[in-house]
Amino acid sequence: MTAAYLGRLACLSLACFFLVHTALAAMVLALAPRAIRLAGRLRPAEGARLLLALRLMPVTLASAAVAGLCVPSFLWLEPSQITEETGRACLVAALLGAALGMTALGRASKALLQSRRYLRLWKGVARQCPPSPLADGADVWMVDANSPLLALAGVVQPRVLISRGLMEALDAEQLAVALRHEDAHRQSRDNLKRLALLWAPEILPGCRAFGALERAWARVTEWAADERAAEGDARRRLALAEALVRVVRLGSAAQRTGALATTLLEDPRDLEARVARLLEPPALALRGGRYWTAAAGLAAGALAVLLLQPATLYSVHWLLEGLMR
Repeated sequence: MTAAYLGRLACLSLACFFLVHTALAAMVLALAPRAIRLAGRLRPAEGARLLLALRLMPVTLASAAVAGLCVPSFLWLEPSQITEETGRACLVAALLGAALGMTALGRASKALLQSRRYLRLWKGVARQCPPSPLADGADVWMVDANSPLLALAGVVQPRVLISRGLMEALDAEQLAVALRHEDAHRQSRDNLKRLALLWAPEILPGCRAFGALERAWARVTEWAADERAAEGDARRRLALAEALVRVVRLGSAAQRTGALATTLLEDPRDLEARVARLLEPPALALRGGRYWTAAAGLAAGALAVLLLQPATLYSVHWLLEGLMR
């Protein structure tokens, strides 16, 4: 294979990624309002899975299309001896595809570096607390500060950071359920999911079109952690609601924990809704989001088997030839 041949392959792959991703992203944005309403009617954990899957669908399917269709059809059917010029439209699409990938990679890398610096900063002034059954094996570090800090920080080995001021402000029951809330985020690997969201490209470089969908995911994720922390116990629900109100009164809005950390109350504007759900759990009309996800996975697998046929690869190569011109 010559450098020109590999260059054409790279250009076509980036162009195809951009075109497929843009089409899928537009579809997701059109479905997002309905999906957000549906997630509010599901159990919180199922609603969070639905919104996360919808947000990651464009990049996942676009990458699969490039790896499973574009590259194989080009390598199988494109003669390496023939030199063809690449059209301007293909070059523009390839540049936009590269820009999408680099922007998303830069956003995720920046968040990882910030998270690493954040952990180093607090680890220098924190001490590890004895293992607590409330945290279910999570590392809990106490920071000698008056600010109301309670956060799960880190991705690979997340740890719970709590300030002395907050430990003194909450009573034993409130503190216990607050730690359970953060441990629920740890068990669900929510910080890793946040990194995946940062890694997922936008519809266009420099655009933040998925903000509403991502905020809805974060909100439903907090509901899921609340539900897991309370475990259906009315007394725990009340204690967690009291802890949320106490944290807001202490000024949690001033805390800056970075994009890869989850706090007890990330957005004070969600306080009213979260307290209402804790005191009066809503009647959930729909269940079964896990089965819907499994059905979607099976459908995607069946579609992949159908697409990876010789006739399909011939059709894809014909489309690539048109795109290259």
